[in-house]
Amino acid sequence: MASRADTSVAYDGLPGGIGVSRLRVYDWLAADGLRGGTPHVHLSCSEGYAVTGGRGTVQTLTASGFEQTELTPGALVWFTPGTIHRLVNEGDLTIVVLMQNCGLPEAGDAVLTLPPHLLADLVAYRAAVTLPEAGSEEELEAAARHRRDLALEGFAALRKATEAGDPEPLAAFHRAAAALVRPLVGRWRGRWRDGAVAASAATGAQLDRLERGDAEHLAQARLRTEQPTARGRFGMCGRLDVYDIG
Repeated sequence: MASRADTSVAYDGLPGGIGVSRLRVYDWLAADGLRGGTPHVHLSCSEGYAVTGGRGTVQTLTASGFEQTELTPGALVWFTPGTIHRLVNEGDLTIVVLMQNCGLPEAGDAVLTLPPHLLADLVAYRAAVTLPEAGSEEELEAAARHRRDLALEGFAALRKATEAGDPEPLAAFHRAAAALVRPLVGRWRGRWRDGAVAASAATGAQLDRLERGDAEHLAQARLRTEQPTARGRFGMCGRLDVYDIG
């Protein structure tokens, strides 16, 4: 992988230093009669959905309000940091998820919309969102469903306040989310440097070479292929097939 110190070597991560996973959205019924995943927010990463099968919607909540966007095969939808999002499965919804910073949204850059008392304390928050490291399929599913339902409780309150014209609950959630991830930012910065920054630097170096008429870097061309390192992992929004493309 290219680095800031050696931009003559081609960056061999996915284009632009992104991450990718395959997602089969949960079909678990929620208290509001909808089926789907866990509402959450990313603080430093954009995320995109390339819909490959089924149908559903993504519910989003920002300071601008609440929206619902239809998801059908072929749709490409993406959103910027700060967009609270909830996937709703209306029938076999399957998505390829595209993530900034080598998949950082699945590696720490996510805060669930839990009720405020759980967001106020890091220990309580971690206890509520962390799934058991071992257990039966039924136990893991029960834990994932419990945290989903907690996040839906908080999401419903945020949506209600925002639609009523009260911006403070959403602003308070943003502040609490930033406080929860603050200890992690140093590690995230390293991931960004080794991914998106390195990819951009490698492109800059290649353009410099081409401008000089130098094609030497083309001799370094190579192909890379990966299979999922985990299949069907319980994620925030559904069962994930994940790739280690570091």
